[in-house]
Amino acid sequence: VMVWLRRCTHYLFIIVVAVNGTLLTINAGDYIFYTDWARTSFVVFSISQTLMLTVGAVYYLTFTGVPGTATYYALIITVYTWVAKGAWSSLGYPYDFIVTPVWLPSAMLLELAYWATKRNKHSLILFGGVLVGMSLPLFNMVNLLTVADPLETAFKYPRPTLPPYMTPIEPQVGKFYNSPVALGAGAGAVLAVTMAALGCKLTTWTYRWMAA
Repeated sequence: VMVWLRRCTHYLFIIVVAVNGTLLTINAGDYIFYTDWARTSFVVFSISQTLMLTVGAVYYLTFTGVPGTATYYALIITVYTWVAKGAWSSLGYPYDFIVTPVWLPSAMLLELAYWATKRNKHSLILFGGVLVGMSLPLFNMVNLLTVADPLETAFKYPRPTLPPYMTPIEPQVGKFYNSPVALGAGAGAVLAVTMAALGCKLTTWTYRWMAA
């Protein structure tokens, strides 16, 4: 019974991480937020999705040790997000209100770093983390080019009147920040390595807990 309960707890954790990834997508996909702070929003969007994908996929992959589980985890989040997208659309929001991130190719690169090095966890952490961090912003920028223009959509769905002190101001930033893909990829590549290490550590802790 205890073994069954612990396995259920493990799968529950996977579901919780996937649901949180979906919630991050919904929050970062808010058109009101994206229009006023477009570049900042995309960077936050990229980093949050990179970290959530990395920690969950690495944990799932190293815990099961089965090829394809990281990609399967990315598929779970994708399905959840499409369900949320449909739910918001049914409430009257525009179909492109939530932009479903492109997780699958990045998860495949993570798998490649693990299995091509004969299940080397250090390669998974270093190479896999960097590959996910560098690739996810690129795939998502291409994805954003295929949806409706955020500014145009925002005018169709105007926000309520705000007092002057709450009105968002377009940030005046340096040239480096004018490349949200570069900033998101750079920051994501560094932070994803840490999240990959955490995913491996979670597997170690889980095995110890199951053996107790």
